[in-house]
Amino acid sequence: MAVTCHTDRSMPADTPPAHANRLAGQTSPYLLQHAHNPVDWYPWGPEALERAKAQDRPIFLSIGYAACHWCHVMERESFENPQIAALMNELFVSIKVDREERPDLDDVYMAAVQAMTGSGGWPMSVFLTPDLRPFFGGTYFPPEDRHGMAGFPRVLAAVADAYRNRRDEVTQQAALIAAHIGSQLSVAPGTTDVTRVQLDAAVIRLASSFDPAHGGFGGAPKFPAPMTLEFLLRAWRRSGDPRTLAMVTRTLDAMADGGINDQLGGGFARYSTDAHWGVPHFEKMLYDNALLAHAYLEGHRATGEDRYARVARATLDFMLAELLTPDGGFASALDADSEGVEGRFYAWTAVEFESALASAGLDDSDRRLLADHWGVTAAGNWEGTNVLHRPHGSTAAPDALVERGRTALLAARAARTRPARDAKQIAAWNGLALRALAHAALVLAEPRYAEASGRLVRFIADVLVRDGDRLWRTARDRAAHTPGFCEDAMAVADGLLVAHAALGTPGPLLLARALVDRATADFWDDAAGTFIDTSAEHGRTVAQPRGLIDNATPSANSLAADVLQRLALLTGEPDHARRAASILRAVAAAFGEQPSAFGRMMCAADRWLGEQVDVVVAADLPESGRALREAAAEPYVPDLVLTGVGPADPQAAWPLYEGKGARHGSPTAYACRGYACDAPTAVAVELRGHVSKLATPNRAASGPAQGRP
Repeated sequence: MAVTCHTDRSMPADTPPAHANRLAGQTSPYLLQHAHNPVDWYPWGPEALERAKAQDRPIFLSIGYAACHWCHVMERESFENPQIAALMNELFVSIKVDREERPDLDDVYMAAVQAMTGSGGWPMSVFLTPDLRPFFGGTYFPPEDRHGMAGFPRVLAAVADAYRNRRDEVTQQAALIAAHIGSQLSVAPGTTDVTRVQLDAAVIRLASSFDPAHGGFGGAPKFPAPMTLEFLLRAWRRSGDPRTLAMVTRTLDAMADGGINDQLGGGFARYSTDAHWGVPHFEKMLYDNALLAHAYLEGHRATGEDRYARVARATLDFMLAELLTPDGGFASALDADSEGVEGRFYAWTAVEFESALASAGLDDSDRRLLADHWGVTAAGNWEGTNVLHRPHGSTAAPDALVERGRTALLAARAARTRPARDAKQIAAWNGLALRALAHAALVLAEPRYAEASGRLVRFIADVLVRDGDRLWRTARDRAAHTPGFCEDAMAVADGLLVAHAALGTPGPLLLARALVDRATADFWDDAAGTFIDTSAEHGRTVAQPRGLIDNATPSANSLAADVLQRLALLTGEPDHARRAASILRAVAAAFGEQPSAFGRMMCAADRWLGEQVDVVVAADLPESGRALREAAAEPYVPDLVLTGVGPADPQAAWPLYEGKGARHGSPTAYACRGYACDAPTAVAVELRGHVSKLATPNRAASGPAQGRP
């Protein structure tokens, strides 16, 4: 098990107490990290924006996040520098934003930086007019001219001079960029329904970028693509093409063996700096691990491969050990750095590795075998150190020896300075965590994951839900703030539907329905036929973001396209299905051209083109129906909608549940596909057979299914 001791980030451990700026009252660990900078930082809000207008000063907007390595570098080099800070304070109104708290601002101004520079990243550094229009920007700036890059003081002086003395040029540039962002973030309603041909084209395009040697797509840096892998599993299920399955299994195997996967403590890093998953960028994010755990669970269901179940367990156990907070929610991330060095906590010199094993009593032969097992050499594979991995062709050490070595290395690692933890709890990411944990409770039939799911549901209901049907975006120590965005509502609803399937209790289902109904009222854009990311509660910037593309996390519209289909079946509400179809129409034409940008959306499209299988487990008590719910989830049926009902549950009156009760006092399962239902059963093995039979794909089928709600 991973060690649970950690340090939550608020400010660097070596920073002495100093004058506090306006960030001192914030709850974001990233903002608190900057609370003692000599920069006169403001959080985003009316005070800063009104000051910029009143003093006719440009705004310097700095956006980053707590686990960002280069954000820490720029802080140490520039924001802690008194001379640079004085220049910022004299010339600008400086605003610091945590991108994870305000993804809307990040989306809008990242689009601006990419338009101005051709690339983007964090820290994001963008200069705005007082009316919030961007006119110059970039990412990291060094403290002095270096390697062809302008130093930050020179940038500050040049931007301020342009604003004072060439205002017409700045105004014109700002207008052009604002118009570009507005057009980039807008979307026209779709005119044609999604088709199987578009999804087949996506598979072909993904195959063209697949790396058969190392798995994954493209070259370095290489990012996990769990949503794309789940889409390819769906595509293989329908086509039976072994080449499609091989893209998934090769990637799952390579990531599991690579340095991107913490071979000792479990959990995946953000991405690999090389093409073979060897050396990661060491930050560990909640969303990556939640999405990857779910993908490995699906790989296990689809192939029967136990190794994928073991990786899923290790990933979920990392989340429970390292990111779980006392209130049942999950923190956002672990830093890449410790002691000011990226990866210091995770990497080993050959001497350190040998010493840790020798101290635990392992003899020379065992130490050599374990060094081969984890690819440890004197030269190392990263800056003279070793990132543990499983080299291709290495000697397979006995499981007992590997576990003994792992225990010894974890004990030695526990004595190191641990990476800081970003303790803020993001609603959307907790929704992804809930989905993974609840799915594991079903697929692995492990009560501890069900227990963690139940605690997380209570955390969401007690801390993140407001007014009964809205969410807060972020919380820390039970203090919640920032109105939730559309992605928060949809990701939490997604997780709640899986939690309902796993636990059988009505609360998660009813809350999911309420959140989606409120999100539809707050975020649905009827003219475009998609959801927008923000509501009137979030204020306005130069453009209104609209999440359609799946990046590191699924977009609001991808989540909605999937959640709405399931709710349409569960509730009998046809408008849910209509809106799901509208979202898919808006993006379907891009599937074949940019499939890597629509992994979760293409899963939703695949659901739309199939026909959902629903299983209602009726039981007098939720726990008594657990064996039937687990049996229904055992076959690989990604379109399964699993639900439970008791005689006094509110949903018992909904059309799907009519006439479906526990028979003769025993939990009873009703499995249906469309209008075809098998006989009710109280026997788990029979239910598994019913689900498998009903879900057998028609590989000759194309076009939208008939008879959907």
